[in-house]
Amino acid sequence: MQKMSSDDGIYHHHHSDKEVLGTDKVPHIGPLSGSLNKRAGRKGSRFNLPGSSSSKGDDYVEITLDVGDDSVAVHSLKATNGDDLQDDHELTLLAKGLEKKSSVGSSMVRNASAKIKQVGQELKRLTSLSKKPSRFDRTKSAVAHALKGLKFISKTDGGHGWIAVEKLFDEISASNNGVLPRSRFGECIGMESKEFAGQLFDALARKRNLQFDSIDKAHLKEFWDQISNQSFDARLQTFFDMVDKDADGRITEEEVKEIISLSATANKLSNIQKQAEEYAALIMEELDPDNLGFIMIHNLEMLLLQGPDQSVRGESRNLSQMLSQKLKPTYDYNLVRRFYRDTVYFLLDNWQRVWVMALWIGAMCGLFSYKYIEYRQREDVFEVMGHCVCFAKGAAETLKLNMALILLPVCRNTITWLRNKTKLGAVVPFDDNLNFHKVIAVGISIGVGIHGISHLACDFPRLLHATPDEYEPIEKYFGEQAKSYWHFVKHIEGVTGIIMVVLMAFAFTLATPMFRRGRMKLPKPLNKLTGFNAFWYSHHLFVIVYTLLIVHGIKLFLTKKWYKKTTWMYLAIPVFLYICERLTRLLRSSIEAVTIQKVAVYPGNVLALHMSRPRGFRYKSGQYIFVNCDVVSPFEWHPFSITSAPGDDYVSVHIRTLGDWTGQLRTVFSKVCKQPTNGKSGLLRADCLQGNNNPEFPRVLIDGPYGAPAQDYKKYEVVLLVGLGIGATPMISIVKDIVHNIRSMAEDEDEELSSALENGVAINYKTSSPSPPNPKTRENFKTKRAYFYWVTREQGSFDWFKGIMNEVAEMDHDHVIELHNYCTSVYEEGDARSALITMLQSLNHAKNGVDVVSGTRVKSHFAKPNWRSVYKHIAVNHNNARVGVFYCGAPALTKVLSQLASDFSHKTSTKFDFHKENF
Repeated sequence: MQKMSSDDGIYHHHHSDKEVLGTDKVPHIGPLSGSLNKRAGRKGSRFNLPGSSSSKGDDYVEITLDVGDDSVAVHSLKATNGDDLQDDHELTLLAKGLEKKSSVGSSMVRNASAKIKQVGQELKRLTSLSKKPSRFDRTKSAVAHALKGLKFISKTDGGHGWIAVEKLFDEISASNNGVLPRSRFGECIGMESKEFAGQLFDALARKRNLQFDSIDKAHLKEFWDQISNQSFDARLQTFFDMVDKDADGRITEEEVKEIISLSATANKLSNIQKQAEEYAALIMEELDPDNLGFIMIHNLEMLLLQGPDQSVRGESRNLSQMLSQKLKPTYDYNLVRRFYRDTVYFLLDNWQRVWVMALWIGAMCGLFSYKYIEYRQREDVFEVMGHCVCFAKGAAETLKLNMALILLPVCRNTITWLRNKTKLGAVVPFDDNLNFHKVIAVGISIGVGIHGISHLACDFPRLLHATPDEYEPIEKYFGEQAKSYWHFVKHIEGVTGIIMVVLMAFAFTLATPMFRRGRMKLPKPLNKLTGFNAFWYSHHLFVIVYTLLIVHGIKLFLTKKWYKKTTWMYLAIPVFLYICERLTRLLRSSIEAVTIQKVAVYPGNVLALHMSRPRGFRYKSGQYIFVNCDVVSPFEWHPFSITSAPGDDYVSVHIRTLGDWTGQLRTVFSKVCKQPTNGKSGLLRADCLQGNNNPEFPRVLIDGPYGAPAQDYKKYEVVLLVGLGIGATPMISIVKDIVHNIRSMAEDEDEELSSALENGVAINYKTSSPSPPNPKTRENFKTKRAYFYWVTREQGSFDWFKGIMNEVAEMDHDHVIELHNYCTSVYEEGDARSALITMLQSLNHAKNGVDVVSGTRVKSHFAKPNWRSVYKHIAVNHNNARVGVFYCGAPALTKVLSQLASDFSHKTSTKFDFHKENF
C-alpha cells in the first residue's frame, strides 16, 4: 500500500506490492491523503492544502490523476463536498505545475507507485510556494490582545474623530495655502510626539507615492481612514511600513534600530535610546534565527499576537464577573433611603473622626454656652454691653480651649508613644493629627473673628455712648468713662489682642498650600514669603503669640479674681508638653550625631543618604525622621520617610529636590562626591562610599523616629502599597521588611525542625523525653500577601531603588510580594508608539530576566494603572479578607483610592482600610 500524508509538514511514503497489484479501489483517509482509484490508469487522491482558503468550510481537495506509462495528467479538482474547483486560480496553477513536472523525466517513471510518490513531493513543494506567508496562530485570547494593540489613534489622541481633525485642518491650512505641512501633522491628528507623527506621515505618503511635505484634505482623509482602521491587519501593515523605510517589504537591523530610537524618544526612555543598537540585535536574533539579515511582516505579527498569560482561574473569572455586576453604579430615587444609605456608609468609614469631631464641637458649644449664660446673668455688664459681651466672652472661652488643643497634634513624640505603646490607635485617628491641627486652626480663626468683632464693633462703641447712669455700675471695671475709641485700643488688652491677630493672620496665610508649596508667584523681594522656609519661620511667631495670650488673659477688664482668669490654666499642660517635646528633639539629635556612610545622587534630582544607626535607635517600617544639616540651615528640620528596613544596620532616606532647602542640600553633597568614571553608567550623577569619619561630609542630625500610618501594615494579612514618585519611600522600607520577616520566619522554622530532629534522635537513645524547643520571640507579623504599585513619570526614577527591587525579586521565593512598576511617560500598552517597546520588553525579560524600562527584574507597565481593576483583582483573590491600603504621594490620587476602598468595602465581602501618609 502506498500513502502520502502530511503531519506538521512531514511527508511519509509507504510501499506495498499488494497496493500496486490490488483491486480497483483502495480508499485512504487522512490529511494530505485520500482514495487512490486505480481504474483505466486513473488514480484519485484527497489532499489537505496548507494555506488554502478555509472560508469555504472545506479542508480537503480531491485530485483525480490520469496515469499513463510515461505521463501523469490531472483529470479533475474537486472539494470533498462535490464543488468543482477548476476556477480556483491557485489550484489551477498547481495542477498545471503537476502535469508539467510529472511529464519530465518519463524514463525514470517505472510504475504508478513511483509516479504517485513524485506527485506527493511536487505537491508539497508547489503548495508551499503558492500559499501565503504563514501566520501566527490567532487564538481568541491572542486576537483579543492584538485588537488592543498598535493603536495610532487613542481616546486621548484624536478621539473626537474626523470632524475634529477636519476642523483642525481648516484652521492650520488657512495659513498654509490650503494644505497641511508635515511638521503639523501630529498636531492635526492629536498626536503629541511630533517626531513619531512625522515618521507616520512619511510611511503613509510613501505608500501612496507622494513626494511632498504637505497634503490636502483629500489625502488627509485617506491617511485618517488608514490610521483609524480598527482592523489589526491594517494597523500591522501601517506599522510595518513605518519601519520599512525603503519599502522593499523587508526590515533590516538598521531599520529596527531607527524605530527603537524613535519609540524611545516618543516615550522619553533615554536609557533604551542609548542601547538601541543592542536591542535591535536582540530583536533580529529572535525574529531572524536563520540570519537572513531581515525580517518579514509575519515575523512581527507572530510577536505581536502573543497574548497575555491567562492566570485567572475559571472560578475567579466568574467571581470577577459577579463583582462587576455588584459594582455597577445604581441610583436610588428615594431621597430618604439614599440619604440613610449614604449616612451609614459615611459613619462606617469615618466613625473615628466623627466621634473626635463631635467631642470637640460639643466641648466648644458647651464652653460658649457656659460663658454666654454667665455674662447674660451679669445685669450690670449686660445692661450696657448687651449680647455683644456674651458673644465675645463665649468665643474667648473656645479660643482658650483651641489654643491649648492645637499644640497636641504636633507633639510628635507623644503621639508616637501613644501609637506604639497603647491601644488608643483603635479608637483615636492618630493618622489625622495634622488634619485635626488644621481644623482647630479654622476654629481659632472663627473664634478670633467673633471675639474681635464683638469687642471692636459693638462693646467699645456701647461703652463710649452709654449714659452716666448706665455706665456707673461698670465704672469699677473700666475706670472713668472713656472719651475716645482710642482709649480702649491703646490699653494692654487692645494692644496685645491686635498684635496677636496680626501675627496669627500672617502665620495662617503662609501656612496655606498656595504659599507653603510655593504655588503663589510673587515678585522680588516678596517671593521670600512663599515656600517652606516662610512657613517654618512664621510658625515660630507663635512663641510671641502665646506670651501675649497669657498677658491678654491676665489683664482682663471684667475679671479681677485670679482663679477666674483661666487662660493660663488651659495652656499650662499643653505648653509644658510642647516645650518638653522640643527639648527632647534638640537633646536627642545632638547627643549622638550620625555619620554619613554613603551618598548617591540619582536622576530626577534625588539624593540618597545612608547614615550610621545611632545606639538605641529603633524604628518600624513606614515611620519617618526629621533631618537637619547646619551647613544649609542650622534651624530647619525637614521630615523624610525611612527607606531602610529595621533589620538593616544603617538608616537611609531618599530626598527629592523640590524646594530651596532640599536643593541646597543636594548641591552640598554633590560637591564632595566623585563623579562617575569613564565607562561607568551615567545613571548615578555622583556616587561615593567613604569612611565614617570623612571630614568632607557636612554634619547631619536626625530626629525621630515618628509614627506614621504605614507602620500599621503588620496588622493586615493583605496589604496594598501605592507610591507616586518619591512617595514610594515608605513603601520600599515596608517591602524590604516583609521580605526580611518572611526569611527570618523561614529560618526559625528550619531551626526548630532541626532541633526537633535532634531531640527525636536523643529520645531513641536515651529513652527520655526532652522539653520542646522554645520558639524565638517574634513581633506579631500577620502579613501574608503584599501588592506594591509604584507609579513614576520618569524612567530614571527606577534607579532610586533598583538594588532593592532586585533583592526582593531574588529573596521572595514564595511570591508573597507582587511588584508593579508603572512608567507614565510611556504610552499605554497597545499604543503604536509603545508597541516596539512592549516587544523589546518581553524579549529581553524572557532572555535576560531584566526589564528594559526599569532595569530591574520587575517587569514594568506603561501609562497609569487602572485602579478599579487593581482593587477588583485583590477582591477576587482575597474574598472575606481585610486589606490595608497605604498610599503616599500627590493629593490628587487620594480621593480616587479612598473612594474605591469605600465602594469595594460596601459592595463586596473584602474590606479595604485606606491610610494616607501626612507630613
